[in-house]
Amino acid sequence: MNDEPLWILTDVVLTTTGELVGPHVGPWHPLTGVSIDSRTLQPGDLFVALKGDHLDGHDYVAAALARGAGAALVEKGAYDASRAGVASPFDLAAPLVGVHDTLAALGLLARVARARTEARIVAVTGSVGKTGTKEMLRRCLEPEGATHAAVKSFNNHWGVPLTLARMPRETEYGVFEIGMNHAGEITPLVKMVRPHVAIVTTVEPVHLEFFPSVEAIADAKAEIFSGLLPGGTAIINRDNAHFRRLEAAASGAGARIVSFGEHPEADVRLLDCALDADGSSFRVAIAGGTLDVRLGAPGRHLVQNALAVLAAVSALGVDPARAAARLAGVSAEQGRGARTRLAAEGGEILLIDESYNANPASMRAALAALGQLTRETVGRRIAVLGDMRELGEDAPRLHRELAGPLEAAGVDLLFACGPHMAELWAATPEGRRGAYAPKSEELVERLVASVGAGDAVMIKGSLGTRMAPLVEALRAAYPAAASSAHPAGNEVGAKR
Repeated sequence: MNDEPLWILTDVVLTTTGELVGPHVGPWHPLTGVSIDSRTLQPGDLFVALKGDHLDGHDYVAAALARGAGAALVEKGAYDASRAGVASPFDLAAPLVGVHDTLAALGLLARVARARTEARIVAVTGSVGKTGTKEMLRRCLEPEGATHAAVKSFNNHWGVPLTLARMPRETEYGVFEIGMNHAGEITPLVKMVRPHVAIVTTVEPVHLEFFPSVEAIADAKAEIFSGLLPGGTAIINRDNAHFRRLEAAASGAGARIVSFGEHPEADVRLLDCALDADGSSFRVAIAGGTLDVRLGAPGRHLVQNALAVLAAVSALGVDPARAAARLAGVSAEQGRGARTRLAAEGGEILLIDESYNANPASMRAALAALGQLTRETVGRRIAVLGDMRELGEDAPRLHRELAGPLEAAGVDLLFACGPHMAELWAATPEGRRGAYAPKSEELVERLVASVGAGDAVMIKGSLGTRMAPLVEALRAAYPAAASSAHPAGNEVGAKR
């Protein structure tokens, strides 16, 4: 990337049709980034004051200016100089750009950012695996050229335009994650992103509270094909039960279709796969040849995501062999399978942090990965599970049905929390019950007291069940182990 500013003040004013007030800084005033969070804002950023369900960004404009914001995008009538403790706008530390609606203005910046770049763009959606697939794509594309990708899971109505607005014009590859929990949410976002390649990782029974059927979920995911540029490529999971439905939608959008999976007709086909506690080794048929690939994070579901990644980079014109070589460096992220070793009396505890979110498919995948840990490397396999949310009337059944995966994974002890997890608790043999509580915080004391050296502890639940504090409680009770690698997995550093 060069030293050209991301935006100049004049372009922001013209793009948003905003009203400029405050100290005179000149039309070429540089803005080096875009932020919606005054805590992480960097000097020179444009601060966008968004209104959310619980917070109003206008309450933090003064803090953003104090941290060195180059300008602030605010709604007319929602913010004035007095809220910053000054008598006049001209006494502010940086100018304000007043608009009717800051979220809509952010969308305008996003569209201009997309229009001014010649980057090759990939968009990812799916019931599970979006963020992991996005991060694999980032790793594979960064050595090929300047790559811009969403941070964290910025995949919703503000996360996607924010990521676009942050994209430098000289970007060569862009990777965007698009999420939803209602029909119609993907369409406006993908029409902003306008990808060359669109991936649907899989379709599973998630967000059933808001959909009449899994087929309706597939249709909502298929909205991603509506934003493909002419001649674009749709990457679809050939092993998924809804492949034909997705294929028809992609074909209707005029996309070139590339399928992936174990299915004998898959274009990018998994030929064989060996799973282990550290990762996976697999062979794939792609582009008329075969590749032997090592993936650095464990889990059969991640192999499937890696197939989609290889299909996507090939569609972008990148040699899949080069991309495949980079997958060995993949490691699970915090909240999504990151592994930490904790020191305990007489040995170590392996903590597997899956606390970010959960649905039936990701829960089964996490339990299967826990089951990959051999008895030579760990003693007890302990699952700490919170409710899976947004499942509607199917919630009791879907929680009970985790009893099979729990048994298949050889889980020795279950800790459970939430009203729906009571269904799984009741279906679990008494000898495998650790503790149950309605809320996650009520499990802390029992969990900390129950684990010990040799245990592998996997913690997972929907974001609203607040499983992350259980992860932090174990880290607080047991210090990080001294050695840097564990034979059972990767070390982790200190919407959906």
